[in-house]
Amino acid sequence: MNSADDPTRPLRLSGVTCRLGGAAVLDDVSLSAGRGEIHALLGPTGAGKTTLLRVLAGLIEPGEGHVRIAGAADGTRGAGLLPSGDRTFYLRLSGLENLLFFARLHGMTRRRARLRAEHLLERVDLAHAARRRAGLYSHGMIKRLGIARALLAEPPVLLLDEATHDLDPEGAARIRGIVTDAARAGATIIWATQRLDELRGFADRVTLVVAGRVRFSGSLPDLVARAVVRRYVLRVRNGHADPAAVRARLAGSLTGLASIEQERPGDAEHFVLSLADGAVLGDVLGAVNSARFVIEAVREHRSDIEEAFLGLTRRQP
Repeated sequence: MNSADDPTRPLRLSGVTCRLGGAAVLDDVSLSAGRGEIHALLGPTGAGKTTLLRVLAGLIEPGEGHVRIAGAADGTRGAGLLPSGDRTFYLRLSGLENLLFFARLHGMTRRRARLRAEHLLERVDLAHAARRRAGLYSHGMIKRLGIARALLAEPPVLLLDEATHDLDPEGAARIRGIVTDAARAGATIIWATQRLDELRGFADRVTLVVAGRVRFSGSLPDLVARAVVRRYVLRVRNGHADPAAVRARLAGSLTGLASIEQERPGDAEHFVLSLADGAVLGDVLGAVNSARFVIEAVREHRSDIEEAFLGLTRRQP
């Protein structure tokens, strides 16, 4: 059975095609996610990630295909959405008043709405600012208020679009912690992002969308296995003070094996190696040693996740 048709999975999307303005924004897209799973949705700008989230949330009706959220065909039932923008709250109302308003839209009684709103403000560490106008919230506070709103109706599926965009590392870590807690409580998470660095140790599975089509779907280790690393940062120890002279000497030893450039202007120790087609790192390092350079460290120029992402997005379908 195709996992997209597995009735035990809370989120199932099969063969979805969506056209906007005559152009295919999504083309035969399928994915599924299980209970308690954090499923990262990757793709370059314009790939169709936001459109896919809107289809899952029931805000856009696909031209073809099927969407099932928590066993219901209506995507608006069972999915909480955190949109990418900040301008989705009433900025003259307090954080608490905003949540009360949206809770009432969900059909909650006044008592239930207040209890739920106060509980969620505590959960996202905004209880101290509950009665402050939302227009005075920081970017990170608005993101946390958005997650609280998405959780109001206790949805089994949570859809988050660039939840950590423009946040500092501490703010981004706080958002990921809230989302991880929601997953541990059983929610299914779809996490759309371009921040590849945050996936390791966070995402369970990954779907990569390029130009509206799924280019990869699988585990993070499977994605990393697609990486073909061709650029490395080389750190050498030498007695030359002139960076240009060091670079020229290194370049002369690597003819036909790799090109080389300074990682930073004026740095005579750190250089970026770009391996030639067919060259292997061992041969390149051997040539550097033969030129009487002492190699102190070698590391990938980009992370393995980034290399896999770039390789898959550049490859023709």
